[in-house]
Amino acid sequence: MTKLTKTPLRNLTPYFCNKNMISIKSENEIQIMRRGGKLLAKILADLAKKTIAGKTPLDLETQAEKLFNQYGAIPAFKGYRGYPNICCISTNHEVVHGIPNSNIFKNGDLVKIDCGLTLEGLNTDAAVSVIVGGEIAGSEKTKLLNQTTKKALNKAIHLVKPGTKLGDIGHIIQQIVETAGLTIIRDLMGHGIGYDVHEDPPIFNFGKKGTGIALKPGMTIAIEPIVCAGERFIKTLENRWTIITKDNSLACQWEHTVLVTNHGHEILTAHDPF
Repeated sequence: MTKLTKTPLRNLTPYFCNKNMISIKSENEIQIMRRGGKLLAKILADLAKKTIAGKTPLDLETQAEKLFNQYGAIPAFKGYRGYPNICCISTNHEVVHGIPNSNIFKNGDLVKIDCGLTLEGLNTDAAVSVIVGGEIAGSEKTKLLNQTTKKALNKAIHLVKPGTKLGDIGHIIQQIVETAGLTIIRDLMGHGIGYDVHEDPPIFNFGKKGTGIALKPGMTIAIEPIVCAGERFIKTLENRWTIITKDNSLACQWEHTVLVTNHGHEILTAHDPF
């Protein structure tokens, strides 16, 4: 679940994280998050496969509930800051925090599925974007947006290791996105994660190399590029959760929970199909 800046959105939504000290996870905590991340990856993989024409966000929500019950895990988002559902499912110009509804998916739609999982008190968070009907069904713009956002995430994760500055992560995401002629939505960002869904530090999707705090072993962070094909300006709908682009341009989101290891990184929410 995406963190928002306090400005200029402070009057638009009650959703903000608490300020916490940056936490370093113990080996036991890492093992729990590793197990939780694998379960979350399985759930997202299943939901992605079921994101097909004729289905609805509510169909995916029902399937998510079934899977959480099957795996004996707790949905991290449901009830968090008052959010009413297990998943955030956002389609086309909906950016993030889409409340599952009965709108029918059509071939070519770009669907973002964002989900969090709590296991033994520790959280993991991940998101995938799916073109309904596959790449062949998407417009050139849709394919570019999806491929670029996923590439930006992967390149950012590749930089994660002890000593990497947060500005390095933001810079590589910004460089990849803007080189492709696309736009970072700057009011939305990644975050630390652990006992709370949102912990410090904020992980911006833009930045300057060599700036910001340095990553340390044991940190767990959710990196999530959030990108649109038009202008970066957004607004929140009357339900106080669903965020859309003001110009109705397509938006995309990819996210993983990542552990900083002694010598590099580990993607805790990795799944082979993604």
